[in-house]
Amino acid sequence: MKIVILDGYTLNPGDLSWEGIEQHGELVVHDRTDFKHEEVIKAIGDAEIIFTNKTPLPKDVLEKTPSVKYIGVLATGYNVVDVVSAKEQGIKVTNIPSYGTQAVAQFTMALLLEMCHHVGEHARAVQNGDWTKNPDFCFWNYPLIELAGKTMGIIGFGRIGQATAKMAQAFGLNILAYNRSKNPALESDTCKYVSLDELFKTSDIISLHCPLFEETKGIINKANIAKMKDGVMIINTSRGSLIVEEDLKNELNKGKVAGAALDVASVEPINADNVLLGAKNCIITPHIAWAPKESRTRLMNTTIKNLRAFLDGKPINVVNL
Repeated sequence: MKIVILDGYTLNPGDLSWEGIEQHGELVVHDRTDFKHEEVIKAIGDAEIIFTNKTPLPKDVLEKTPSVKYIGVLATGYNVVDVVSAKEQGIKVTNIPSYGTQAVAQFTMALLLEMCHHVGEHARAVQNGDWTKNPDFCFWNYPLIELAGKTMGIIGFGRIGQATAKMAQAFGLNILAYNRSKNPALESDTCKYVSLDELFKTSDIISLHCPLFEETKGIINKANIAKMKDGVMIINTSRGSLIVEEDLKNELNKGKVAGAALDVASVEPINADNVLLGAKNCIITPHIAWAPKESRTRLMNTTIKNLRAFLDGKPINVVNL
């Protein structure tokens, strides 16, 4: 059995092992595959099992790789695969549902704390000699913000949203949650479900943890930002296209939005002309919330379990039933 990994480097840059996959067949690992369709088709060849993280597998690629019987997506989001076409061709597609919950929630809080204290900028200022030259025993270059008693609105209250809420509550934040479905057991004195409009109107901080669907695309836009408090802070560790980047840039530069911290962009790697580069009070990191070794190890372990279950005829985590 031939197994091909189309873009293995981000999951395993060398600190993990492919052994659990390799034992099931002849394995070829590509660190990266050019997204051009002919290059993807060439990389797949006559493989029966393929794994992809971000390499797209649209209908015309799948139609020209008839040997494929199984696609393992090395991530939770599976929009890179045309799952309808895969189903039509009898290809099972699986994903990894919850490997990065704690890592992404932790990173969300790291972004929030950086917006509140600008630790990195103040550390650089000290290294540049600004403290040495200062006439006072301390200084700060940005407003410093205390979180206790403020309100965080979380859009998307699944595993990651809930984990973020627990960490935020430990800092004394009150939580407003918006989700398509509700679990009343999660509500408390410091956490309640609200409408999207109420979340926009009441939150001091808004954190995005929802999937990218047609109804959530561009959910942070000029009209919705207008509903928000002056000085709101926005965090996105989910998908870049949840935000209309031009609108966010304008509201950052006008001061309506006090700060934004984003681990994702509408195009990744981020384009050199992305409008948010250089926007006021905008922190951008290179889509790394998911990437601690611990979470990548969980991802690898689940990938192996998914493959074994498929080969045993009892597939799990299938997204195109």
